[in-house]
Amino acid sequence: MRCRLLCLFLLTALMISSTEAAKGGGRARSRVRGRVYNQHMPILIPHRNPASAHYYENKDGAKIVKASHFELDYMLGRKITFFCMATGFPRPEITWLKDGIELYHHKFFQVHEWPVGNDTIKSKMEIDPATQKDAGYYECQADNQYAVDRRSFRTDYVMITY
Repeated sequence: MRCRLLCLFLLTALMISSTEAAKGGGRARSRVRGRVYNQHMPILIPHRNPASAHYYENKDGAKIVKASHFELDYMLGRKITFFCMATGFPRPEITWLKDGIELYHHKFFQVHEWPVGNDTIKSKMEIDPATQKDAGYYECQADNQYAVDRRSFRTDYVMITY
């Protein structure tokens, strides 16, 4: 609960500082607990618990090293393809999600995976043919016993007029 309140406070402070910058035309700064932050610099919050630092910064944790671009406009009836490559030890598993729900193999949706060495997995997700229902928010999730990493992709269809 404290984390949510702190995040809400920080977001409010950033919104106020950006509004003040728009009015004044100067560089936006906000003051949070006695520190001055530039609007364009990210606010780094240190790990409060040493165990969480060990989890998130574990050298063997799953990490996505290559992934498709964030946004894709596709043509109806064509193929949509997303790519994801992750490393970690033990080798991570990759799960594909659409709008927060895990995707399973079916007639028009296929996933191909290739293990590379002991610590890397490549995964390609294909939808063929693409329909209007395929527009949405896709995620590639890599996880092993040490960490979870995700990349997101937004898709929408385009109408072709002749």
